[in-house]
Amino acid sequence: MDKKKIILSNKEEYYYLEVENDKQPLILIHGNMSSSIHYMPLIDRLKDDFHIYAMDLRGFGDSSYKQPIETLEDFADDVKLFMDALNIEKADMAGWSTGGAIALKFAAKYPKQTNKLVLIESASYRGYPIFKKDENHQPIIGEYYTSKEELAQDLVQVLPMKLAFEQKDSTTVKSVWEALIYTDHIPEIDTYNKNIDETMKQRNLVDVDYALTTFNMSNFSNGMNNGDGSITKVTQPVLSIWGDQDKVVLEYMIDETVEALKDAKKVVLNDSGHSPLTDKPDELADIIRNFLS
Repeated sequence: MDKKKIILSNKEEYYYLEVENDKQPLILIHGNMSSSIHYMPLIDRLKDDFHIYAMDLRGFGDSSYKQPIETLEDFADDVKLFMDALNIEKADMAGWSTGGAIALKFAAKYPKQTNKLVLIESASYRGYPIFKKDENHQPIIGEYYTSKEELAQDLVQVLPMKLAFEQKDSTTVKSVWEALIYTDHIPEIDTYNKNIDETMKQRNLVDVDYALTTFNMSNFSNGMNNGDGSITKVTQPVLSIWGDQDKVVLEYMIDETVEALKDAKKVVLNDSGHSPLTDKPDELADIIRNFLS
């Protein structure tokens, strides 16, 4: 499947995958260190059920990065501009990892354009913490980086990936994916290499990492900043899917988001990690299809 391109009204060039039919629209929002291509297992399984759009977010995949993002809300605004450009009045949305947080912000800000939400291993509505590290490179719980520049020097979670992208070091990127994401199932080699090639295109790692730490839709502080309370504006039906072997998004992050929503339920995938797209694609597709139909 070849990507298409569209220019948004903010001048960013967005590349995307589309399955055209007369079914209801479903927009797939990818996470950090990924792109639309990572959704192919789900697209293949849902192509007869939905008119699917899977975009490369700004600074990911083949999309442009003319104006750096400051918050995850910037991505949510891009999704709205994407829908406007393609005359999509309203859609179901699924967000994986960071994409889940973006979908939540979109639903809160643009309720008339949002039908149902599916959160797949989603970051919390209170953001994703990246703590300072001690001399042994262990996280100091409760101590946060105070600037993007300081965060960029984190020797465990940020700087190694930043250097790997800059130096085109796919070996390091693969080792991270196998340690944290492809923990239960590694895709067949051609798919795996294509996914890593897409990951290597990212140009906004530090910006996205910092945006994740400052993201806060709650009514209280997450340690970095006070929340904006916008989680109360998410009234759409929400399904949150979590794999019990996820090493990236912990269960408490899922639970606190579900508990904060008005109409949400949680489904646990057994023996699945942070990428049910590869660990449990058939089961994931069935769950999503049943929820959205």
